[in-house]
Amino acid sequence: MPGRLRDLLRNALGTLPQGPIAVALSGGLDSSVLLHLLSGLPEARQRGLRAIHVDHGLHADSGVWSAQCARACADCEVPLTVLRTEVERGRSGLEAAARRVRFAALQSALVEGEIVAFAHHRDDQAETVLLKLLRGAGPEGLGAMRTLRRLGEFLAWRPLLGISRSLLHSYADAQQLRWVSDPSNADTLIDRNFLRIEILPRLRARWPEADASIVQSASWVRAAADFIEAESIQALARVQGLDPHTLRHRDWLALPEALRDPVLRRWLRGIGLPGPNQYQVAELVRQLAEAGEDKLPCIRWPGAELRRYRDLVYALQPLPAPSVGWERDWDGSALKLPASLGTLSLVGVDGESPPLTNGQRLRVRFRHGGESLRLAAGAHRRELRDLFQEAGIPPWKRGRIPMVFDEHGELLGVGDLWLSDSGRSLFTRLRRQLHWNHALTA
Repeated sequence: MPGRLRDLLRNALGTLPQGPIAVALSGGLDSSVLLHLLSGLPEARQRGLRAIHVDHGLHADSGVWSAQCARACADCEVPLTVLRTEVERGRSGLEAAARRVRFAALQSALVEGEIVAFAHHRDDQAETVLLKLLRGAGPEGLGAMRTLRRLGEFLAWRPLLGISRSLLHSYADAQQLRWVSDPSNADTLIDRNFLRIEILPRLRARWPEADASIVQSASWVRAAADFIEAESIQALARVQGLDPHTLRHRDWLALPEALRDPVLRRWLRGIGLPGPNQYQVAELVRQLAEAGEDKLPCIRWPGAELRRYRDLVYALQPLPAPSVGWERDWDGSALKLPASLGTLSLVGVDGESPPLTNGQRLRVRFRHGGESLRLAAGAHRRELRDLFQEAGIPPWKRGRIPMVFDEHGELLGVGDLWLSDSGRSLFTRLRRQLHWNHALTA
């Protein structure tokens, strides 16, 4: 058995990208076996094998775990780095918070190109598949853990996914290894522990090959997920608008159902926005399919909103709106606008915007409706509403564009879009240019 496990690790090493290896060592059975196996392979040592232990400080025994990791590394003659962290409980729970802190700590300790080896095994994989299934995951989730995957700044390597925990336990006993047990693993209030302790033993009693069958199904789903992922890259290129924050909604709706969700999530990830849940995706499909051309469907979730205008769906961060009735007297110097909409200035030839000194009085406000302006001398007045429509400016942006009026209420300028004939004449006489600095807020 030891020889077979070492051969498995040796073969896995042969397909691994070049780079040093750091074992994520908890001090428990699984990671202790992985450390022992890799330390016995010259190929792993030649890569600069070491171990990293993250001490969360969550249990009174955390010092005992660190000491056990130190003994295991000393026995294997492998360098050890201990990282001490603090975990703040968030809305997602202590377990999820500890996992985030652990990954962040690992990333901070890695050298460039280093690969982190995790000791997840076949039993873990079966538990993961069942958890994902119970949470309504799609192909990507049901494909469970990959043997090799990029996590943030590093590569995560899980060479034991095909090995049962009982086999690892037998190896540890045969090699007289020592390890520590995390008491929280017995807490059946944690979903994964409940599956491990209460559910999987009953499944195995009825179907002895349950773990192998579940993992085999996951491998098939993983292959399907990889195929969908590759297709989604090409599909996104076909349906994304010229503005990366837009999708052509009819083309997206025309995609096969299996591609819609992954294309949507890939698009949102690419522009740095969080993804929706499955119900929000279904509602987006319904609204886009049913809403008339004169409607403006909008789907929101924390951190993002999708809005349709004409042929496009726009992905946005939630937009704060200026207060109703906001209005200010303005002397031409830099004016900070509300709702994080930047600054408005009358900039001189020297690039500065000092206050006007000729007694000229100006007002700045946002759209109320019904505004119009004359773009050129002798031309008809144009409704601002029509100009917005002709320019293709989405309705939710129109009320966020500052407008400049003179003391008589004549509209002189609309953001950085239009100047009226009277506004152009005035600013030319003042030797100033209307400048709206909104690069980060547009």
